[in-house]
Amino acid sequence: MITKITGVINRVLDEEIRLQVGPCEHQVLTPEFVRRQVQTLTGQEVTFHISEYLEGNQMSSRFIPRKIGFLHESELEFFDLFCTVDKIGVKKALKALGRPIKEIADAIQRQDAKWLTTLPGIGKTTAEQIVATLRSKVTRFALMPASAGGAPLSPADAATAVLFEDAYAALMSLGLSPADARTRIDQVISSGKACKSVEEVISLVFRKQD
Repeated sequence: MITKITGVINRVLDEEIRLQVGPCEHQVLTPEFVRRQVQTLTGQEVTFHISEYLEGNQMSSRFIPRKIGFLHESELEFFDLFCTVDKIGVKKALKALGRPIKEIADAIQRQDAKWLTTLPGIGKTTAEQIVATLRSKVTRFALMPASAGGAPLSPADAATAVLFEDAYAALMSLGLSPADARTRIDQVISSGKACKSVEEVISLVFRKQD
């Protein structure tokens, strides 16, 4: 199974990238938010984190291998998580992810089903199902630092998101409500102070109360 592929972008189409890797051109399916990030990179070398699946159905003996590409591993992880929602398959997930992962995860965590219905192909019932299934699983994606200009997050930023997710869980174990814990974490993030451990985050949270 291919997990990462690097090549030169030949063309950026509505729902796919044509990537030149050696003598072969590969089709890489991408959601809209990824397409926007690479639409000006034709002729440049880009690395995609890849998920593969077979497109077909049980009534047909013909299955077509497909590659789905993201610029950062965390985006791929969110996509895989999004696909676990009942009645959301690969095609529907690809169509739905028209906004950055952080924005979608933030809406899920605050249980904003109305906002989720603004995503392509997502109706009221599906939006409510997304919230019910994922609201406790998207914290680290919602807490990701916003990337400048739509560029993918660096590994350091992804690690910071995991740190804040752990701090968020720690605050709730101390008795804070999910909403209060999220507000306190957001305040620490907006302060711009670098934290290297959960303890440092917790210390900053309670220092703000003094």
